[in-house]
Amino acid sequence: MFPSSSDFSFSASSLFSAYASLTGFLMLFRSMLHDFVPAKLRSYFSDLFDRYFTPKSKNLTVIIDENFGLNRNQVYDAAEMYLRNKIGPETERLRVGKTPKQTHFTISIEKGEEIFDSFEGSEVKWSYVQSENEKGDKVKRLYELTFEKKLKDKIMGSYLSFVVSESEEIKRNLRVVKLYSRDVYSSDDDDGCAGGNWGCINLEHPSTFDTLAMDPSAKKKIIDDLERFLKRREFYKRVGKAWKRGYLLYGPPGTGKSSLIAAMANYLKFDVFDLELSSIYDNGDLKRVLLSTTNRSILVIEDIDCNAEVRDREAEKEEDDDKFKGKVTLSGILNFIDGLWSSFGDERIIVFTTNHKERLDPALLRPGRMDVHINMSYCTGLGFRTLVSNYLGLDGLNHPLCEEIQKLIDSTEVTPAELAEELMQDDDTEVVLRGVVSFVEKKKLERSKTKAEDKEVVIKNTIDNDEKQSGKKKKKETGKRNRRGKK
Repeated sequence: MFPSSSDFSFSASSLFSAYASLTGFLMLFRSMLHDFVPAKLRSYFSDLFDRYFTPKSKNLTVIIDENFGLNRNQVYDAAEMYLRNKIGPETERLRVGKTPKQTHFTISIEKGEEIFDSFEGSEVKWSYVQSENEKGDKVKRLYELTFEKKLKDKIMGSYLSFVVSESEEIKRNLRVVKLYSRDVYSSDDDDGCAGGNWGCINLEHPSTFDTLAMDPSAKKKIIDDLERFLKRREFYKRVGKAWKRGYLLYGPPGTGKSSLIAAMANYLKFDVFDLELSSIYDNGDLKRVLLSTTNRSILVIEDIDCNAEVRDREAEKEEDDDKFKGKVTLSGILNFIDGLWSSFGDERIIVFTTNHKERLDPALLRPGRMDVHINMSYCTGLGFRTLVSNYLGLDGLNHPLCEEIQKLIDSTEVTPAELAEELMQDDDTEVVLRGVVSFVEKKKLERSKTKAEDKEVVIKNTIDNDEKQSGKKKKKETGKRNRRGKK
């Protein structure tokens, strides 16, 4: 049985009357509460009500201020750097800037923007907040990191550590590599230069492992060795060795030793310290100069076999000590690269170059001083493919002349520097490649003539030695006969 319309009318009027009475009572109660209850007590009851009746949030927000006390907040700077790589297409407002010394634009999120990130299956939200004080003369900047409360340990531990490490990697990739020399003057505008009378300029050498005209397998071995070196900080500490690595680059001039050093610096983002031993007064001066180099750097000592100051150890023992005053000795170098002074810094790479490995004292060549020996030999066919790609934009396999040149190169001795010069002779690819064919054939012919002449010299010297030995033997026999005749 359904209710009648009169019942509906009665119910509606009853509800309205009850609502009006309740509203009037609440207004009266509020007025009395305001008049007779102190403000502090009202605030207490309000907080108590909110605490028990307001639903609790499942999220936790961490505030990361720009400054931490009187110092710059490292986590803030890390977050700013890290979030640059997390900006997505949904972001609506960005800030862009660039200083005169920067080679790239700096991009960051604007006030009020949010960026969502995930870490090990957990979601977090970053918000950039910027506010001014009442006077408008001080701006406060901060990041808000919001996540579920149950993720607190993971976010405050692993995630923030991950953000800091990732930001360091981003900074390393963006930093400009410096080239240091004691012969270079640094202007006041050059910041970040080391002390110790080192001057620096930006290393703008374009060489990379991709453009290096070396055998691909040799390049891979070098890259793998560098990567392993970077990851073994704890290993070196555990075994009690200085975190450094020594390389010896040897081979004829023009085979790319300097280009390889530049490629290593660009790959690692390590500064390069170019040291001329001839500019060093003595072992004490050498020690002071090397102590002023920085971590994460490559120390280069070129043409070490050409430095007359570097004596072999036997000569040092035989000579009077006074004769070595004012000179750099081999013992001085060995003491620095492998003695107690070798542990003064971290992530150091020392590169020695020479055109004549056989001239070096064996003490320099052993592991721990020159750990990796790299033979910078004449160009190979595979190396020529890289040169053709760099200079002509060609794949060496797609041109018939390239195959002919590769066979010629593998059968003679020609340096990458010589081939690079030939590849720059003309804008016409055919003309250039035919010129390379003629050049390599000429080099091969000259090499054959040189070998023939060397062979003739060897044969002539052998004959002369045989004749001398024969003459000495005859003279000796004649002397014996004369002595017997006198008797």
